[in-house]
Amino acid sequence: MLKMMSSLSLLSRQKLIINNNISKLFSTNHAFDLYNKSREGGEVVSVLKLNELRDNPGAIKKKRRIGRGIGCSKGKTCGRGHKGQKARGKVHPWFEGGQTNFIKRIPKRGMKNRNATPMLGINLGKIQDYIDMGRLDPTYYSEVRPLNMKDMVDVGIVGKSNSIQHGVKILADGANRLRTPIRIEASRASESAIHAMESIGGEITTVHYNRLALRALLKPHKFSILPKRAKPPPRLLPYYQSYKNRGYLSPQVQMKQLLRNKPELVAKENENAVAENDSDTNNTENEETTTEKEEK
Repeated sequence: MLKMMSSLSLLSRQKLIINNNISKLFSTNHAFDLYNKSREGGEVVSVLKLNELRDNPGAIKKKRRIGRGIGCSKGKTCGRGHKGQKARGKVHPWFEGGQTNFIKRIPKRGMKNRNATPMLGINLGKIQDYIDMGRLDPTYYSEVRPLNMKDMVDVGIVGKSNSIQHGVKILADGANRLRTPIRIEASRASESAIHAMESIGGEITTVHYNRLALRALLKPHKFSILPKRAKPPPRLLPYYQSYKNRGYLSPQVQMKQLLRNKPELVAKENENAVAENDSDTNNTENEETTTEKEEK
């Protein structure tokens, strides 16, 4: 029996050796090695392929699997010990053993409004300084189109586009130096700034920009298709519908823009006004003649 067992083990070993030799012969790497060795004076070149890319041995250490019996050395309690809060769940870092924690002990003061939209203030005096330096063309921004927030960033009135978080508000500081009439388009404007600009023949229009529209205005190169500008939310709608604030949704401002874009309407309106004046004068003359006849 022992001789039989030893002979079988020898046969199985011989079969394994033969199989390994055959697999080496038919493997691509071994074939390349044989080909390179056959060349005269050539060096053995091993070809690296994508399917053979792997980490160095020992570079990755397998994670210990816990809770798989005593053979893994972390079975049963998994290294947490017996009972207690740490064995059953997690303890938060700010837990102080049950006493009032530090965050609740310190006094609180003031509040932070999550719905606040702080505006970046730009004074009229600064705009006039940039006009005097020649960095703003007053004829272009009075006849062609209004000065917007993108132009302020490009010229340097605003340092960086990232400093404009929710918009720009036009303020009246330095209004006594203002002497060049231009058109300005901003998110907000003070009443004194509007009065100062309109007193010299300029114009200020307040326009609503949400975060997406503001980003599209300041950084248009980041959009393949520019999104449409959203309407103001209900809480801001009264501000932009008021002519007192020169809101772009007020009927008076929209009528001004319509007449500016279509000058033929102005001519028609003037003709109608002249025709109405002529008809009024004719009516008054007829009334005077009728009264004179009645008196006679």
